[in-house]
Amino acid sequence: MLLHLSTWPEVETYLEQSRGIIIPIGSTEQHGPTGLIGTDAICAEAVARGVGEATTALVAPTLNVGMALHHTEFPGTISLRPTTLITVLEDYLICLAKAGFTRFFFINGHGGNIATLKAAFAQFYYRCSELNLTHAAEIRCHLANWFMCRSVYKLAQELYGKEEGSHATPSEVALTQFVYPEAIKTAPLSPEVASGFPIYSAADFRRSYPDGRMGSNPDLATPEHGKQFYELAVQELSESYRKFVGEERDS
Repeated sequence: MLLHLSTWPEVETYLEQSRGIIIPIGSTEQHGPTGLIGTDAICAEAVARGVGEATTALVAPTLNVGMALHHTEFPGTISLRPTTLITVLEDYLICLAKAGFTRFFFINGHGGNIATLKAAFAQFYYRCSELNLTHAAEIRCHLANWFMCRSVYKLAQELYGKEEGSHATPSEVALTQFVYPEAIKTAPLSPEVASGFPIYSAADFRRSYPDGRMGSNPDLATPEHGKQFYELAVQELSESYRKFVGEERDS
């Protein structure tokens, strides 16, 4: 059930059965010469919709612009500042909390969002208390990074080993190929790829990682691999979501 394809009476009926909602969040950033700029949002949204179908949970609109300031030397990247993203998340969640939602399950596709999301959760809890929401004490946020699922990580290591890398990875590229087979990109990739440099400014990132990859070989990706990653992530995160929402019923 997708929030943007629902009516308000349908959402009101849903809230009589469940107070949980799935929120996909990603990024709009470069993913090397062959990775789609929307990779992180595409992956998060696909997995979130799969989990929603498996658990009959409501899925909110995707937050597709995240914290990717370090990628902004590459054309096409769009980023919010951490402070801006925190404000966006706070407003987004408060609207849902006022409607009666108490369990917010984020499916994230971008590592650069993690620190900001955790800070936003802390600020959101505080704001709920300030607003004296009747169910403020029951509100919980959970962060699930699909690419960090144990089953996903295990398969990526089996398929790619060290060539999985940490950005523009074959696992995430494979998932986008599964979701959008008509948008598979090709380009010559150097067998030598930078890795191990710390992340500072956008200019420094571009110098350290000139083609945008971080130790990865996305040439190894296939749509068939993407289907495997999708199914594993949906299965693992569906179990996590059921447990997360179940805590509310048990309290």
